[in-house]
Amino acid sequence: MLDRLKLFTGNSNYELAKKMADYLCIPLGDAEVYSFSDGETFTNINENVRGNDIFIVQSTSTPVDKNLMELLIMVDAMKRASAKRITAVIPYYGYARQDRKTASRVPITSKLVADLITTAGVNRVLAMDLHAGQIQGFFNIPVDHLYAVPIMVKYVKEKKYNISDIVVVAPDAGAVERARAFAKHLGVTLAIIDKRRIKANVAEIMNVIGDVKDKVALMLDDMIDTAGTITQGAVALKENGAKEIIAMATHGVLSGSAIDKINDSPIKELVITDTIDQKDKLKSSEKIKILSVATLLGEAVKRIYDEDSVSSLFL
Repeated sequence: MLDRLKLFTGNSNYELAKKMADYLCIPLGDAEVYSFSDGETFTNINENVRGNDIFIVQSTSTPVDKNLMELLIMVDAMKRASAKRITAVIPYYGYARQDRKTASRVPITSKLVADLITTAGVNRVLAMDLHAGQIQGFFNIPVDHLYAVPIMVKYVKEKKYNISDIVVVAPDAGAVERARAFAKHLGVTLAIIDKRRIKANVAEIMNVIGDVKDKVALMLDDMIDTAGTITQGAVALKENGAKEIIAMATHGVLSGSAIDKINDSPIKELVITDTIDQKDKLKSSEKIKILSVATLLGEAVKRIYDEDSVSSLFL
């Protein structure tokens, strides 16, 4: 029984939250979140939450700062309304790439955001495919970290490829660990694209390490933002003889001219999840396939509420 569980959402990803509520067989919480004419964010919780276990679904995606403020303000409202426990369900964690100092006088904004969320009154965080695992340590509260790999593995298996024809490709060195785990789940080989980054959001492909000739290449990353890395990687794979290229990522940020780059690239299909609301971008490309993480997140919410194991979802 989920008598004391209530699921709320801000404006970042209503459809995902609704699917989660449907999976849990509970109504989505009644809350208004809107902006005043001067841009200030306001929220009003229209139902009693006293003594309840509250889960707030909010991706801190574009517009990042606005969605982050919505989350913080909703948390404050719940805390002041005497909620028993507040869990921030963050399918996509914005600022995740600013996780370390890369120069002398730059911030570690990922840590700052973690501090803001904790200070606002969150008791627990449920996140999916964080850009860097150490972000979990930026919080001084429990963090449950989910992975979209099982959903993507299932999708690939449903395509009924010949296993011997598949190679999983890491588009850069940072994606090797994730790609290796994905290849292990599928029981296939791994290739790596050696990439030199010229500056932020601009990448130059150097070399393909591994055999991709006449293979179905599955390029896997945690996110696709401007799509420079993934599309240049696709060109390199094509030049090295790959017969089909499928790009896969948990988070489809797809900013700037990303859609145009993907449409013009050798990528046959771009597989992403609904951690970020994509309804406005689906019309821009027939290559995009969206998998839902609602069931996985919903099951994790249920297990947190029931005090059951979350890690056993991946065993």
